[in-house]
Amino acid sequence: MSVALVVLALLMGAVTYPSRALPLLAPGLERLPPRALEYLRLVGPAVLAALAAVNVAIALDPARRPSFQVGIEWLAVAACVALVAWRRNLFVGVIAAAVLVALARASGAG
Repeated sequence: MSVALVVLALLMGAVTYPSRALPLLAPGLERLPPRALEYLRLVGPAVLAALAAVNVAIALDPARRPSFQVGIEWLAVAACVALVAWRRNLFVGVIAAAVLVALARASGAG
């Protein structure tokens, strides 16, 4: 199992490296139109939001069938989105969401 995880980590690095190295490989990137730079800056948060949405909204039952779920995670995602929109800081939103879920689970509500 651990060998498979190492291989998966290496494949993920090989796939994501070009997008992270793009500014080094294309030095004229800062001359792109502001709209294109804004789009590229928002790709990372959009991918994270998509992954969070799938992990929050879909649960697998013991037979591994997906089903829609609603729980404390929805509130955490909403809090994260609201904080990011208000503070313009993704880190603050993610930390607040993680703390909210941790407190809810520790209290037995989640």
